[in-house]
Amino acid sequence: MEWHEVLVQQTINGLTRGSVFALIALGYTMVYGIIELINFAHGDVFMLGLFVSLTAFTLLGMARTLGGWELVTILPLVFLATMCCCGLVNVTIDRLAYRPLRHSARLAPFITAIGVSFMIENLALIWKGPAPVPYPDVFPSIDVLREWVGVDTLVYLTTKDLFVVGVTAPLMFGLQRFVTRTTWGKAMRAIAQDRETAQTMGINVEKMIMLTFFIGGALAGAAGLTQGLYYNIGTWYIGFQAGLRAFTAAVLGGIGNMPGAALGGLVIGFLSAWSDQYISARWTNAIVFSILILVLVFRPQGLLGEKTVDRV
Repeated sequence: MEWHEVLVQQTINGLTRGSVFALIALGYTMVYGIIELINFAHGDVFMLGLFVSLTAFTLLGMARTLGGWELVTILPLVFLATMCCCGLVNVTIDRLAYRPLRHSARLAPFITAIGVSFMIENLALIWKGPAPVPYPDVFPSIDVLREWVGVDTLVYLTTKDLFVVGVTAPLMFGLQRFVTRTTWGKAMRAIAQDRETAQTMGINVEKMIMLTFFIGGALAGAAGLTQGLYYNIGTWYIGFQAGLRAFTAAVLGGIGNMPGAALGGLVIGFLSAWSDQYISARWTNAIVFSILILVLVFRPQGLLGEKTVDRV
């Protein structure tokens, strides 16, 4: 494989990775923007999305590659069910673990979030066991460049790559439109700017917080299902590393900034893929977090974030 083909291949890999990171990062940044909480259990909700969808496909007897009517009916239904389930799980976490600590010191909900993360991981460990779990190869994998376009190249672009981008891009665009154009989205933005004033103006703050957690959990569930369909394997600890990288993406783009979270996810995806190829996979985490440190030192508001002044 020529050097330019290697570069293109790793760029494709980075795009698919970064798309998943971006979906998870959006949940982090939405919750932080509303209640200024780093929900460290969010990565594990992503893991639950993979396991929930795996269980759904197993119960439906879909242990094979889908085709025809099954692909356009069953897959969207499982997608919707997974997103709703993970959204409800995220809302439940907020109602039981975070809401009672809403007016406590910031350290209390932060520690609680870490505890919830461990609880979800152990639930998954009991549910699926410690060994990697095979995910059914449901989505067909077709070499697009060779079989559809007729190009003789060593670059491997599959229908799964297109599926990942085809799922994440509309979800991110739809979320941005929802937040900027709908009444509920405007209410979320108002709460993020000034919760007390928003409540005085008649906005139901707790309702909007529940909606934020639901949307964030649904996006994490969609990312988990997409991850399973792409890699065809899952583990109970997969949410830890994905959550860390997604959190890094949220901070890199500007915590609380949704376009920044999407951009940060793509940047982390590209950096991870290029580092794995040109340096070493063992150094990837060190490189990613080194860049995060540099951003925090020289541009603490992130790539697309804005400087804020604390009011006294």
